[in-house]
Amino acid sequence: MSELRVRAAGTRRGGPVALAGKVLREPSVQLLASQVLTGGVAMAANILMVRSLSPTHRGEVALLLQVVYLATQLLLLGTERSFVAAYHDVAPAPAVRAYARLLAVPCLIFLAGAVLWQIAAPSRLTPGPLIVTMLAWFALIEAAGLATRSIAIAVGRVKDFLLARVMEALLLLAMLIGLYVTGAAHPEVWFLAYLIAGAAPTVVYLVIWLRLPPAEGSVPLDPAQNRLVRREGLSLFPAALSNMAMLRVDRLVIPALASTAALGHYTSVATMTELLAWPVRAYADSRLGRWRATHRDGTLKAAPIVTAVAVYALVVVPLAAGGLYLLIEPLFGHEYADAKVIVVPLVVAAGLYAVSRVSLGLLIAKGHGGLVSAAEITGFLVSFVAYVLLIPKMNILGAAYGSLAGYGTCLVFAMVATRIVRDR
Repeated sequence: MSELRVRAAGTRRGGPVALAGKVLREPSVQLLASQVLTGGVAMAANILMVRSLSPTHRGEVALLLQVVYLATQLLLLGTERSFVAAYHDVAPAPAVRAYARLLAVPCLIFLAGAVLWQIAAPSRLTPGPLIVTMLAWFALIEAAGLATRSIAIAVGRVKDFLLARVMEALLLLAMLIGLYVTGAAHPEVWFLAYLIAGAAPTVVYLVIWLRLPPAEGSVPLDPAQNRLVRREGLSLFPAALSNMAMLRVDRLVIPALASTAALGHYTSVATMTELLAWPVRAYADSRLGRWRATHRDGTLKAAPIVTAVAVYALVVVPLAAGGLYLLIEPLFGHEYADAKVIVVPLVVAAGLYAVSRVSLGLLIAKGHGGLVSAAEITGFLVSFVAYVLLIPKMNILGAAYGSLAGYGTCLVFAMVATRIVRDR
């Protein structure tokens, strides 16, 4: 009896620990952790640069980074999600080589374009060979970094991806703190820190993955699958660009139609409400391959998945809205009290956006990338029209309603498309 009681006590003590370990091993949790880490480092980097650089030079660094992020989407051509959907439970080394083949031609064309731009562009339109070279290489590194995210999900090594992002964060913070302490005032030096921090862990893990033997039970790669990944990626490419625009164009329109002060009030809330969708987006990305496999087997049940995410949104939205409404002044100061008016529409918009990520992910798993792009494009167009019409009349509240309209339209489109596909 005493031995049984000891075992039972051990089980009880181990239960929560085992459960916590299982949760931490969940790919979606690890993806979310990497995303939160990236966001935290971005905030710290922003503070260090603001304190070290003039507004003009800080703007130059921001512009260079935005150019790189846009170029990265052009290099990937929408393959991040199509790769995860097509390759499930494959070995790391073949997956790395498969993605390298996908990136080879776009990267060569991009590098050739960078060289031609530097040679042929008027001097007033080029920042010089050093900056062009840094932009080109950083774009390649960022594309490889996003590719490792897709590879990690496909091969079941998301923990490696998280560790790589931790290495990147620590390296970047160390270099940025060093630049701050030494009083570095040249924007290209700060930009170089991003380049080095992104390159080191990405290269390290690509080399490690290429040297790993295939795990037992790994699915062999079919060379024809890369053509499918490319074709589905191209159908998703407009979705990637439209989603980026839908999430970021409000930051460009508000200064033009209202003021930079209005943008400050708006982003103070929008940056926090975006966090509500991060767990759902990480979950959807981590499940694409599994959903594709169950769809092929005829066992994919979309309704319970969408319902569960909808319940999450219904529970989180009112709690987040109330908490953020009460915390705005204590967190940001009395001068941000006017931002309270946009809390509810932005929180609701974030909830709709979260549900749309799962709905669109299920469409990708079923092979309907064209419908996903159509949904994202429609959402972007609706939001942009709403911004132009409402911001001059309602200031930041108009921007919040524009986001709500765009995200809501995207979700409605996704739900209708899902029903049409199911009824065929």
